[in-house]
Amino acid sequence: MPDHTAYPAPVIHHPIPLHSVTHGAVVPAPPTVLPGVASVQLPDGRVVTGYTLTPAPNAPSRPAGAVPGWAKTTALLAPTVGGGVAAAGVGLSYAAPGLIAMSHALWSAAALVVAAVIAVPLALRSARRALTGGSSGAGGGPVRTTTHITQNITATGLFGRANGTINH
Repeated sequence: MPDHTAYPAPVIHHPIPLHSVTHGAVVPAPPTVLPGVASVQLPDGRVVTGYTLTPAPNAPSRPAGAVPGWAKTTALLAPTVGGGVAAAGVGLSYAAPGLIAMSHALWSAAALVVAAVIAVPLALRSARRALTGGSSGAGGGPVRTTTHITQNITATGLFGRANGTINH
């Protein structure tokens, strides 16, 4: 099993040109031509040319008395919201008599529906008694008999099929 704790030595490639063609003398560029490039002499005497790090410019800070943008937005929206609430209040004050009348009309309609639910069956029952002659029996009129129907239904289980009989 290979030992993974030891890393292999890095491979360094040194490109060798196939043809050394010189078209002219190579003139190094002066350091002032390239921005951000400087030559530095190291303590051991070598001269190294490389890019210099320039500090990033700081973000412009606002003056101490400046107002942030969110505060300006809030300050502009506050009167608008307040004005909208005030306009809604004025509108409701003008609409109050109509709203009160509509609520009375709705309560009247609800009372009419309740009265109809109660009164219509009573009226139908009294009209049917008047047409059939009533159910007095002792007064000489015809006696109505009520039909009784008995149902016996059985089912097994929650979704079982139901069986039943109807007896008249």
